[in-house]
Amino acid sequence: MESKGDIGTARNKQSVGVYLKKYWQLYLLLFIPMLYLLIFKYIPMIYVQIAFKKYSIIESVWTLPLAEKNGFQYFIQAFNDNDFLRALRNTVVLNLLDLVIGFPVPIIFAIILNELVFTRFKKAVQTVAYMPHFLSWVIIYGLALQLFAPSTGLINNILTKFGKDAVPFLNDSAHWVWTYIFLGVWQSFGWNSIIYLAAIAGINQELYEAAEVDGAGRWSRIWHITLPGIKPTIVILLIMAIGNIMGSSFDRPYALQNNLVMDWANVISTYVYTRGIKGLQFSLTTAVGLFQSVVGVFFLLTANHISRKMGERGIW
Repeated sequence: MESKGDIGTARNKQSVGVYLKKYWQLYLLLFIPMLYLLIFKYIPMIYVQIAFKKYSIIESVWTLPLAEKNGFQYFIQAFNDNDFLRALRNTVVLNLLDLVIGFPVPIIFAIILNELVFTRFKKAVQTVAYMPHFLSWVIIYGLALQLFAPSTGLINNILTKFGKDAVPFLNDSAHWVWTYIFLGVWQSFGWNSIIYLAAIAGINQELYEAAEVDGAGRWSRIWHITLPGIKPTIVILLIMAIGNIMGSSFDRPYALQNNLVMDWANVISTYVYTRGIKGLQFSLTTAVGLFQSVVGVFFLLTANHISRKMGERGIW
């Protein structure tokens, strides 16, 4: 005679079978991205052990000999390298400036767009703001040269005609940093505002109507309805941005750098390219990449933990 546990297990299996039979197309669609993640994201993690071994292109990664100092030779070598320490400093500083200056801009832009009344003008502004996202950084650097070049740039030509000194936007390290941040914000704020516009669209419109009936002005509605309504989205994106403090794209700094500003233009991604791809120091740059990833995960977990302590949902 079957027990109640066996009957319950059989019913659960039957219900799972019915569910899978009904929604198997969704799981088939999910299989494709999961296969992509497995092949291109997880399997390559096998080669992270290169950071602890003496790499040789003719040997299998499994048979490579362990590096000196219990496998930490290349980590020690990286932190004794002034170029790496400078790249580490540049990566953190530039990403912090991007976070402090660039993160609020799409939020403000999305709120302004939401307050616009004329639909055609609103769509035109959105289109113009989104367009830079689709430009490569090579094209953006070409535009920057036309605008900011010391002697031929449009802005410096205007300044000199008014008797002002030309500003070395691209040739002086201090000016280059702010030019780098400005171009990054300009390129991304329109695209990043899409998420906030979607979050604003999900706010119950009856809240605005009730607030307007109670006499709340536009700024009051923004402060007490719009911002609290998109706060969870802001927190999640802020956590992800903090987790990317140690990360940096390659194309942006590489396209904008030149020999006169290398003391601030060289970041971890360009350092890895120079030492790893061009210099063939694969073990060293794998160690640098592993350090970068571990610190990034630490920042992500810390930011998520703090957000949950403050009463927010966080990423998980």
